[in-house]
Amino acid sequence: MALVVQKYGGSSVATIDKMKDVAKRIIKEKDKGNDVIVVVSAMGKSTDRLIEMSRQASSNPSKREMDMLMSTGEQVSISLLSMVLSDYGYDAVSLTGFQAGIKTQGVHTKNHISDIDVKKIKKYLEAGKIIVVAGFQGMNNQGDITTLGRGGSDTTAVALAAKLNCLCKIYTDVDGIYDVDPRLYPEAKKLDSISYEEMMEMASLGAGVMETRAVEIACKYNIPIYVASSKENKMGTYIKEYDESMEGKAITGLTVSDDVLMVTINNVSYKAKNIALIFEKLAKYNVNIDMISQTAPINGYVNVSFTTSKEEIQYINEITKELKECIGDIEVSKDIDITKVSVIGIGMMKQSGVAANVFKIFADNNIEFKQVTTSEISISYTIESEDKEKAVTILARELNL
Repeated sequence: MALVVQKYGGSSVATIDKMKDVAKRIIKEKDKGNDVIVVVSAMGKSTDRLIEMSRQASSNPSKREMDMLMSTGEQVSISLLSMVLSDYGYDAVSLTGFQAGIKTQGVHTKNHISDIDVKKIKKYLEAGKIIVVAGFQGMNNQGDITTLGRGGSDTTAVALAAKLNCLCKIYTDVDGIYDVDPRLYPEAKKLDSISYEEMMEMASLGAGVMETRAVEIACKYNIPIYVASSKENKMGTYIKEYDESMEGKAITGLTVSDDVLMVTINNVSYKAKNIALIFEKLAKYNVNIDMISQTAPINGYVNVSFTTSKEEIQYINEITKELKECIGDIEVSKDIDITKVSVIGIGMMKQSGVAANVFKIFADNNIEFKQVTTSEISISYTIESEDKEKAVTILARELNL
C-alpha cells in the first residue's frame, strides 16, 4: 500500500458533475489499495467573484479580511467533494488548512508554509478515510486564517507530499508540461520529464502549469511531481531529479509572460544611497522585482529600470510619491505593453552560443528588445507585446521546440 497526494485545480471541480468525474479518479486510486489525500482549489472562477465582491464592499479592503474571504472558496469545494465521495460509498473527510495542520508565516495574501502538523491527517489515514484538504490556505502564529498567493494549492499539495514522503499528482486542464504553450505554438511538444531546475525556471518565467514554490519544495525534498489531465487518461509529465539524458538539447522550453510592468526611474542622482532607497521602498511594500538594469552615469545621473507584476501598479504609484519626496526631481515612466520571452534549458550549462543564436534570430526578424537577463539555464528578453506571437513562432522553429 502506498500513499498518494492528488491535487485538482478550480476548473476540474467547477461543477458538481466535474466533481463526480474527479471522485471517480480518486476512487480508482483508492481501489488500487492506496491511501489518498486530495487537495482542491476553489470551484471555477469563484475566487475571482469573491475578489470582485470585496472591491464592491471596500475601495481598500484589509489584507487580513481578504484572506478570511478568499479562504471560503476552498471550503465549499472540499465539503462538496467529500459529499460526492461519501455518496459513492467511500469514507471521506474534509479538512481546512488549519484543520490539516498547515502552519504559515509572512504577510497576508502572500503567506508561505512554515510547517505541517500531520497528526490529524495520519489519524484519518489509519482509519482508512480519503482526506480532502483545502488548498491555498493555512493559519499563522496569531491564529489568523492566511492564504498562500497565486498557485497556492499546488504548494499545499507538494508540501503535504514532502511532509509525508510520497508521490504528488497534479491534475489540471492540460495533459502535461509542454516545451511551449500550445495556445501560442500549436506544434509544441509534450515533455515526458523535466528537471526540477528547469521547471522552477519555466514557472518563475511565465509557464502557468506549475507554481514556482511548489517545485522548489519538491526539489528540496526530492518529491516527484506527476502533471496530467483531469479529463483524459493520457500520459503526463514527471518533474523529477536531473539525469544526464536531459542534457541532449540546449533548450528545453520557451515561456511567455504578459504580466509584466516595466518601470523606469529617470534622472536619479548617482549616489549609492539613492539606488538603495529605491529598492528599500519596493521591499517595504513587498513588491517582487524581476529584471533590473541601470545606465552608466552621465553628468552624475543614472536611469534605473525594473520589471514587476502588473498587479503591483498601485504600490508603484505610492512608492513613486515617496521617492520624489526623498530623491527629488525624478521622472517615472510605466510601460504595460511589454511581454517577457524566455528560453530555458539545463543543457545551456555545457553548450555555448545560445545567447548569440537568439540575438541573431531577433536581429534577422526585426524584433527589438528592451531588457535582457540571464541565469545559468535561462535567457529572458522583454519585447513589445505586439511582437509576441511573431517572436514565439520564430524562436520555437529555429530552436527546434
